Amino acid sequence: METSSNHDHSRHINTWKDVAYGPHPRNILDFYQAGTEKPAPLLVNIHGGGWMGGGKHLIFDMVDVCIPAGISVASIEYRLILDAVQDGLQPPVKAPMEDAARAVQFLRSRAKEWSIDPARVAGTGGSAGACTTLWLAFHKDLADPSSSDPVSRESTKFSCVWPRNAQTSLDPRQLTSWLPNYFYGAHAFGYFKPDGKSGDYARFLQEADALDPLLEEYSPYALADADSPPVGLFYEKAPPPPGELVQDPTHSAVQGIELKKKLDSLGIKNYLVYPGSADADMTLLRFLQSVWGMEPAA
Repeated sequence: METSSNHDHSRHINTWKDVAYGPHPRNILDFYQAGTEKPAPLLVNIHGGGWMGGGKHLIFDMVDVCIPAGISVASIEYRLILDAVQDGLQPPVKAPMEDAARAVQFLRSRAKEWSIDPARVAGTGGSAGACTTLWLAFHKDLADPSSSDPVSRESTKFSCVWPRNAQTSLDPRQLTSWLPNYFYGAHAFGYFKPDGKSGDYARFLQEADALDPLLEEYSPYALADADSPPVGLFYEKAPPPPGELVQDPTHSAVQGIELKKKLDSLGIKNYLVYPGSADADMTLLRFLQSVWGMEPAA
């Protein structure tokens, strides 16, 4: 059910909660409107949780950071991997990714009502949500200009993205070459152990050659091209010294380093932020303001 409130007059926030953007119970979002005279840019948060859990409440301090700077915020939920498996969708990762695309289209369709600048829509997310964010950034626009559905005619593209602790590839061959102890992502393509919940990475890796078309379609690294938007890759931990195994390869800055190499070769503006990196002082707000040409908030 969609609800609206104005609960913080000091910051001029109008809030819409549990707005449905699709038919599934998890196709809902919250929208926090900045109090600006002109249409405001928008940051869309795609929560983490391995595409197996999580929710739109995982928004951290984005509202507190963005609203005073004149940036509206939306936080979405989406179908999970096991929802997709139950519905027979292949590969299962198609559900969360395409739901996120639909949410972006829905938000743009509300541009006039919610005073959104549709040309300045950015994406962010953590972990699996960060992977989805990168997928939307690099994938061709999924808008269908000939659709009878006005929402489907809207763009799915972000003008810039700030993924946090992102999986930058879903190709197990590539990931294992970067991080020899890598083990994540099999569930996204329907490879499960007998418990039906844990991913069977060994079989996923063994059969990866047969999955090439799907890996090219859903792996962000494979989709990055010269038309990609600016990217700010944020990782909480610095990469280990050369030759040392990463303790948490799923969220390792090594993945950001490898994607940065490709983005640099394509001439795409990008930042790689982790403790001790050359871009360590870059923040989400500074990144957005830089890309959008906004003056820092007083």
